[in-house]
Amino acid sequence: MSLPIPNVPINFVPAKTGDVLSLGTMTIRIMEDDNRIGAAEVAIPPRTLGPPLPWHEMHDETFLVTAGTVRVHRHGSDDLDAKTGDYVVVGVGAPHTFSNPFDVEARFFNTFTPAFYINYFKLLSQLADEGKPLSPGINRHAMASFAALPVRK
Repeated sequence: MSLPIPNVPINFVPAKTGDVLSLGTMTIRIMEDDNRIGAAEVAIPPRTLGPPLPWHEMHDETFLVTAGTVRVHRHGSDDLDAKTGDYVVVGVGAPHTFSNPFDVEARFFNTFTPAFYINYFKLLSQLADEGKPLSPGINRHAMASFAALPVRK
């Protein structure tokens, strides 16, 4: 007896396609946005701060650095400087954020499971002023809608 072959789509995102969003001075290219996994490429200009330090109630996140160096800030631990080719996995509940304090652009491939957190970036792009840094208040407002909670000191 053979099992039926499932009719599951295979998604293909050609280079330089996908929804491109402006997040203030950063750019994000959404590559996958379904219920299982969210995937995006994030470009961070030199000398750019990231979002306020949150922890996620409901999703895991990964960072694969594809260009430059991304500084990963961890609550209660030393920062990590993740260079091209380095991979960072952040589990549910681990407070973290990122920045690019260096003189060259940094890029990373970012995944979220489940995928709903991609909608945080969509909301940020609506709230942000293109070309201006995102304010911590705008970030916190968007995070609150997607189970990302601020770290209390």
